[in-house]
Amino acid sequence: MAASPSLGPAAGPVPAWRIALDKASRLWERSAIYIPVLLMGLLALGTYWLVRNTPASLSSGGGQKAVSAEPDYYMRKFGIKTFDETGQLKSDVSGAELRHYPETDTLEIDQALIRSYSLEGRLTTSTGDRALTNADGSEVQLIGNARVVRDATVDATGKEVPRLTFRGEFLHVFVNDERVKSHLPVVITRGSDEFAGDTFAYDNLDRVADLKGRVKGILMPRKAAGAVP
Repeated sequence: MAASPSLGPAAGPVPAWRIALDKASRLWERSAIYIPVLLMGLLALGTYWLVRNTPASLSSGGGQKAVSAEPDYYMRKFGIKTFDETGQLKSDVSGAELRHYPETDTLEIDQALIRSYSLEGRLTTSTGDRALTNADGSEVQLIGNARVVRDATVDATGKEVPRLTFRGEFLHVFVNDERVKSHLPVVITRGSDEFAGDTFAYDNLDRVADLKGRVKGILMPRKAAGAVP
């Protein structure tokens, strides 16, 4: 009988280190798919920590300087004129000294003289020891020897509108709305008539003056139509 071929030596037991290596390899293969997720989570946590611990001065403007309460520029014995898009003069502002405050974007003017022109060309002159205006000049606060004068004119019906004057220690002028108000006593002169009150508000569009407190007035007699002088 022919001899059977030899199958070689019988396989021995697998070493413990090989078993441990196989387990570690399988564990790595299963956990490798979660590594990107773990990295993204760590990155998000790091970003959150940086935001929470960044100083406010750096996170709100890239290190911009705080706006100062002190004036950033001034002009002395100045004159400023502004014009509309058609070239018509809108205002003429002058004074002894002007200071700009960047914190509130306002102008403070000593010995202020402000001339404003309406769309119809009517002139309003405002003066005061001191004036505070906003950036576009639409609001003006006159402080000390405040005075607003609106020149006489003729309305759409051809009727003469007499000169109008407001005097007091404080006047708040709203240029665009043609309003003036004050929480302090004011004297109003309209032509030859005079009125006074502890507080007042005036709307030129409605031609209404609202005087409150101790109100008094002086009305001068009018000449009758056709009367011989």
